[in-house]
Amino acid sequence: MSNDNPQSGAGRPLPKKEADLFKNVIKFYESKQYKKGLKNADTILKRFPNHGETLCMKGLILNSMASSEYGNRGLDCKEEEKEKVEEAKELVKKGLMFDMRSHVCWHVYGLLYRSHRNYPEAIKAYKQAIRIDPNNLQILRDMSVLQIQMRDLSGFRETRLKILTLRPNNKVHWLSYALAVHVCGDPEGALGVLDNYMNTLGESSEEFKRGFESSELALYKNKVLSETTSSQDGGNYFDELLGVKKALKHLDEIADVIVDQTGWLQAKLSYQLQLGMFDDAIETCHLLFWRGSTEDHRVHSAYMCALLHLDR
Repeated sequence: MSNDNPQSGAGRPLPKKEADLFKNVIKFYESKQYKKGLKNADTILKRFPNHGETLCMKGLILNSMASSEYGNRGLDCKEEEKEKVEEAKELVKKGLMFDMRSHVCWHVYGLLYRSHRNYPEAIKAYKQAIRIDPNNLQILRDMSVLQIQMRDLSGFRETRLKILTLRPNNKVHWLSYALAVHVCGDPEGALGVLDNYMNTLGESSEEFKRGFESSELALYKNKVLSETTSSQDGGNYFDELLGVKKALKHLDEIADVIVDQTGWLQAKLSYQLQLGMFDDAIETCHLLFWRGSTEDHRVHSAYMCALLHLDR
């Protein structure tokens, strides 16, 4: 195995000087300073021309430069752009062949596919990168974005759970996993995730105070609660509106933290109509009109339904 590639075989790292340059390559790529990143990559490749990760990053930078340069010029440069893109693809493939055990190479391979909207292949590359480095949060996040975009809901749920397991102290990961469970058609499970998150907080937490984020979270939890169903009397009686009843009661419990009063009233109006509480629904419509929703056709439709005693 050639010594030109310090990572071949045993995965030997780059010397310190080149390792620092490689960190700069990644930094310049992320900050879109492509020319500086390309210069650093070429410096590494002069000494280690077969270094897989650097070849892949150089290809990724060239691919981004082609998209940025010809996209901004707005000219008919399709052939020239195509040549640049092909050069970038060849570099990434070459780098991957030199170091197929590198999660960086597979991640870059996935990013390349994603940039050309080949999402299924991008997900395959991300999965291979995860097999090599199972706890890499950046790759897991990138993969979860593509999974939800491709409507791979079960995969999205699994990935967000893994991210939450790795970083359980991050609010975003809790809410993302709750959303993943919710879109998989399990409102009861999503509600459980939200409750578990709230149980991790202290009494003085901002989530229990009036504010925009706490308000939106409370309304989202209320929406999830309205979608839950449950049986009563030991399972002999099924009430499909039990979740709606609980959600209506829950609205009063969260009233103190809600900033979006119009959204709160709209949710209340919806539940009142579903439960046949038409007189209360009319009163809620009047409150919405008073708050400025006079041109909202949804409120007018709900008002007519309440007057006619219709639940839809």
